[in-house]
Amino acid sequence: QLRLVESGGGLVQPGGSLRLSCAASRHTFFNYFMNWYRQAPGKEREWVASISSPDITNYADSVKGRFTISRDNAKNSIYLQMNSLKPEDTAVYYCNALQDGAIYWGQGTQVTVSP
Repeated sequence: QLRLVESGGGLVQPGGSLRLSCAASRHTFFNYFMNWYRQAPGKEREWVASISSPDITNYADSVKGRFTISRDNAKNSIYLQMNSLKPEDTAVYYCNALQDGAIYWGQGTQVTVSP
């Protein structure tokens, strides 16, 4: 069983930045396909960004050019650098891992963008 733990959320003003982290419990993390998702109040969970192994990245149009996903296999972690944050980025952000048909989720971290 792979355990994922997100951190780094918080309250930030519009235009600000946050860096989310997702730490995985397994040392074979390096070959997992990793994603960030988010879920705003009253809305369905939506995909934000993904990173494969090797490091091919993709982004939702709503965050392209503002968010950057990366991974550090030595630390069993992925990151989401979020710049130029907007109120509509407010959501719980979840880390997701895919491997051999199995899907794993973290518990989420709250990001609030407000003046």
